[in-house]
Amino acid sequence: MSFKDMLADDIHNMFLNVDEFAEKRTVEYDGERYEDIPIVLSGLKEKDRRQLVSDHVQGLFLVSSVLHCALEDLGGNQPEKGQRIRINDEKGGGGFFRDFCVASSVCELGMLRLELEAIDE
Repeated sequence: MSFKDMLADDIHNMFLNVDEFAEKRTVEYDGERYEDIPIVLSGLKEKDRRQLVSDHVQGLFLVSSVLHCALEDLGGNQPEKGQRIRINDEKGGGGFFRDFCVASSVCELGMLRLELEAIDE
């Protein structure tokens, strides 16, 4: 077994193991719904929204987070920068879906790392 084969096995057995790090969530991207896939969503934090000189909107914040998931769990589709992605906040597909914009997208050895941003009140 090669190193790449061992790493591919570890994606679900270790990094995306729902008993350890991951949670099963429903993700919507490009008109497709991927139910109960294991993801790791980290770094949900709010920071002051970048404000333009002519922008007078107050009370909005930029929420940024990082999503890790297997490329195969999104049907082999790597989300592109600037595209929208929706992730629910509960197991089983229910709950509230939060809309994010993909700020960056990297795929290495079958594991996706997406930096996500959203505007929140």
